[in-house]
Amino acid sequence: MLRRVSTYIRKRELLVKDKPVLVAISGGADSVALLDVLLRAGYSCLAAHCNFHLRGEESNRDEAFVRDLCAQWQVPLEVAQFDTAANAREQGISIEMAAREQRYAWFDTIAHEHGCQAICVAHHQNDQAETLLLNLKRGAGLRGLAGMRPKTETSEAPNHIPIVRPLLCTTRDYIEHYLRDKRKIKWVVDSTNTDLSIARNAIREQLKHYSKSEIEHMAQTAEHMQGYADLLDGKDTREAGLAKLYEKLRPFGFSEIDKIYDALHRGEGGKVFTSKTHQGTIKHGKLWVISV
Repeated sequence: MLRRVSTYIRKRELLVKDKPVLVAISGGADSVALLDVLLRAGYSCLAAHCNFHLRGEESNRDEAFVRDLCAQWQVPLEVAQFDTAANAREQGISIEMAAREQRYAWFDTIAHEHGCQAICVAHHQNDQAETLLLNLKRGAGLRGLAGMRPKTETSEAPNHIPIVRPLLCTTRDYIEHYLRDKRKIKWVVDSTNTDLSIARNAIREQLKHYSKSEIEHMAQTAEHMQGYADLLDGKDTREAGLAKLYEKLRPFGFSEIDKIYDALHRGEGGKVFTSKTHQGTIKHGKLWVISV
């Protein structure tokens, strides 16, 4: 897990080591694993927990768990108390939307006060697959099918501190395996996750019948869509570069497009890639392809 996430952070240029990061932590497996991995990777972390007071004593239990965990790990912690239900009524919006607006606005404020380079959240490949299916059911276009980005700017916050998602390279099953079997770390469970009247929970239940590789492939599909969306928008991003390279190499059957892309950008002359029908060799900053 540490190697996988560290490699993903480096390749996607999500974080640097010389500035602190704000880690959003609920007490659930995903955010606990995120904080643990970032600490082990050598990042200076500030944790932030929101108590929305929507689940009675369970909300207070989660806060107490996070406080104990951060004290044990010697991680500075900020905690916010929100009356989310009242805020939703006042604004005439859903509780989910009210909670989202509250937490991201507060995260940005805290990150700005502490000079943090980014707000780290624990979305992973299962979340990406859920987002893809949700947007598909809603009739979303290309940008909707692009899902969540590894790094995004917050439109809600005035300071534009980016949100980064270092766990988009892994699945929920692997996260729980990492905590339970590798690190022996406990976490808390949100009882509302079993409420199938909530659309995302219903889709999450459906995804339990998908294999790990199928979930990974759905997450990869979202990444591909990000590249095509960026191409349409004329953006010079890594995702757009991958999409462009894929279209050029598609007739030759190469499967490791991301590795070819990275090798070209690193100038790894002499590196060879093969498909069932062709061989590609990097020479003078270009990929030379021949039939085999």
